[in-house]
Amino acid sequence: MTTPTEGKLMKRPERRRALIAAAARAFARSGYAATNLEDVAAEAGVSRVLIYRHFESKAELYEAVLADVSDKLRDATGHPNHTPASLDALVAVAQEIPDGFRLFFRQSAQEPEFRRHADELRAAMTATAEPLLREVIHDEDRLQWAAQLIPTIAVEGVIAWLDAGKPSPATAAETITNLIGAAVRTIASAPPED
Repeated sequence: MTTPTEGKLMKRPERRRALIAAAARAFARSGYAATNLEDVAAEAGVSRVLIYRHFESKAELYEAVLADVSDKLRDATGHPNHTPASLDALVAVAQEIPDGFRLFFRQSAQEPEFRRHADELRAAMTATAEPLLREVIHDEDRLQWAAQLIPTIAVEGVIAWLDAGKPSPATAAETITNLIGAAVRTIASAPPED
């Protein structure tokens, strides 16, 4: 099987993008620790030497993959000014780069030296949710709970959708929005504690 980069002369920026895409697939399959540059090279259909012409280390390559996904997510969702419509963009990015999306939110979150990318985006999502929730949730503790829960439902909902084979792509964002709405209504309507 010939990979997209094998046997093809590419300009430096194009080659770098192809290596980042191949690395996202390789890292998403096995995680950072279990993936070596030979795995990435095999995925890209190039030699390990070629990877070293673009990246000094596995860590630098992994960081480049996360930065690439982060840039795509930020551009698509309007970061830092997320709106409820940003969920459509989140689903679109996940559909375009499913391996990168999973890697960004799942695997990098388990790696302290790399998790800042996902943490920053989740914090922005929480900050966007909080003022909208103030209109329906007046208890400060419940408000914080709901604001923290919204990014979790959004991200995990998208990952579950990817893992299920991307059913009903036209309504995926709407379905996740409905799940978020149900969670917010449940938190808002819970009886006050004694």
